[in-house]
Amino acid sequence: MQEKAGAMARNGEKRRVSIGARRNPASADAILEAAKAELIEKGYAGFSIEGVARRARAGKPTIYRWWPNKSALLLDVYQRQKGGIDYGGSGSIEEDMFRFLKSLMGHWRQTSSGSIFRSLVAEAQSNPDAAAALADYAAVRRDHSGEMVRAAQARGEVAADVDPEIVADLLSSYAWSHLLTDRLDEDEATIRKAVRAIAHGILAKPAAG
Repeated sequence: MQEKAGAMARNGEKRRVSIGARRNPASADAILEAAKAELIEKGYAGFSIEGVARRARAGKPTIYRWWPNKSALLLDVYQRQKGGIDYGGSGSIEEDMFRFLKSLMGHWRQTSSGSIFRSLVAEAQSNPDAAAALADYAAVRRDHSGEMVRAAQARGEVAADVDPEIVADLLSSYAWSHLLTDRLDEDEATIRKAVRAIAHGILAKPAAG
């Protein structure tokens, strides 16, 4: 073992050392960056933990200690890129939902995160680990997106009996369907129409009087 370590030192190689179950921030960053590079170069089908370990100069046991499978790792890569999503705060539930959808679809379109997430959704159809990881992620995001509705309920804009998570699912369903069918370039007017249908419903209003 000492000879191997000495050879690595002579060759200018440094193996990042795990500090146990608690993540070493520097090692975690290196692994996530390596995973992103591996995915971009090889695609989801060619992505492997072995390839990530080589790029990050980290041991496979360390990666599996922090991420139980490649789907969990890629969800972290995805979330690492998912910055700048607008969750509203405008004081109008329609405007908040519009901003959310516009920023999410734009982010998917302009970065590699869209292809990452599309691959994860596809993998979840046949891989139980991917399905479980995606379900856990979706539950967290559903609760987060539902905050827009809860804030609108608090100011009396949305009825108290509306389920925020159902509304969050409707928003996500619109976004996911566009991602999976390559329609992320939807224009703002169409997105606003979708938001209006969610906010106001589709039933005709009863005649007055």
